[in-house]
Amino acid sequence: MNHEFWLERWERGETGFHQQAVHRYLPRYWPSLALPPGAGVFVPLCGKSRDMLWLRDAGFEVTGVELSRKAAQAFAEENGLTAMSRRREGDFEHFHGGGISLLVGDFFDLRPGHIDGVAAAFDRAALVALPAPARAAYAAHMAALLPAGAQTLLVTLDYDQAQMDGPPFPVTAAEVRALYAGSNRVELLQSEEIIQDEPKFRSRGLTSLAETAWRLRRV
Repeated sequence: MNHEFWLERWERGETGFHQQAVHRYLPRYWPSLALPPGAGVFVPLCGKSRDMLWLRDAGFEVTGVELSRKAAQAFAEENGLTAMSRRREGDFEHFHGGGISLLVGDFFDLRPGHIDGVAAAFDRAALVALPAPARAAYAAHMAALLPAGAQTLLVTLDYDQAQMDGPPFPVTAAEVRALYAGSNRVELLQSEEIIQDEPKFRSRGLTSLAETAWRLRRV
């Protein structure tokens, strides 16, 4: 899966992966990270996620990275942020305003200075958006970006891949531990069966879908 796949999805409006509602794990588990008011929060592969608004309204400075400029523009337009300033910063176009910064470009071009001051990350749809060969590189790059002590609230999905082709891709508990145990303390928060609440996945052939919340702390 390459850049063109995702850019074409946004251009064609094939964004069934976008969720209109804030993810339920944010109000449930984010407070347990006990971050100081005003802390910086990073949202990788953010799309136009409304989770960023929830984090902003909870008092945090939010920085997202997104490959598609169209997604960033849609986020600004749909959420009354059309006055966001826009400037070019090296490999990235930077949208900023309303307590949210969006860096439009390739996640793998990010350097720690791009998200300086970040104390936590929320990954609801980044790891699961990547095929298996890319996930190790993604986890390693996240480890390089985040400072020691930074926490991540990670959400993964797991299902029988014989029943459906991703994205989103299934990520097992064993894979999460293999990807992150060398760079983070890994804590399983909750795993639950959600297929009964996901008609779009049932229509794609899934009979079971487990969603899991993890807390990572960078060591």
